[in-house]
Amino acid sequence: MNPASKSGYHHGDLRDALVSATDRILIERGLDGFSLREAARRAGVSAGAPAHHFGSVSGLLTEVAIRGFEELVAFLRAGEAEGGTDPLARLHGQGTGYVRFAVAFPGRFALMFRKDRLDDGNERLLLVGETARHELERAMAACLGRDVSSPHVALAAMGAWSLVHGFAHLALDGKLGGPAAVAVAIDDMLPQLLAMYRPDRERQGDV
Repeated sequence: MNPASKSGYHHGDLRDALVSATDRILIERGLDGFSLREAARRAGVSAGAPAHHFGSVSGLLTEVAIRGFEELVAFLRAGEAEGGTDPLARLHGQGTGYVRFAVAFPGRFALMFRKDRLDDGNERLLLVGETARHELERAMAACLGRDVSSPHVALAAMGAWSLVHGFAHLALDGKLGGPAAVAVAIDDMLPQLLAMYRPDRERQGDV
């Protein structure tokens, strides 16, 4: 009898349980405090179950990172939709969505950019990462009135990403205060900062 049968989990349920256990460990202990054994203990399965389903530590962490990028894409799209029809407002909405994702999934957010702990050759990880990047570049292209392949679009998107990524880390590091203060900062301070970032003003310099 395999570990999934002994625990009463179906295959997909066990994978989800191990992902959920990993999420909790990452939030409580950070990446350095993660182990397959602890993930198995929290999921209520045998110590060998994670390796059986994910192959290795990096395999399980990669699955969590993939789901993180999927959630990020959903948050980006939801934030963009809040911007209505104005391209700049939609771009700013993506920025807000990015920070909201980081605060909602701090463990996944930290993991997603740790290539040293992931299987960076995983095709699903590469694809979903590209999808997230394309969401930002597409919104930036619409804001600038340029083709998404323009080098200026890529550069401007990098600038916007740097802004919201830094803000997210300030929030997660406690530099903006507790959870209530962070929520206020996202609703009040972040829109003001995003309003200062106007890539459309740089359009004349696009070549």
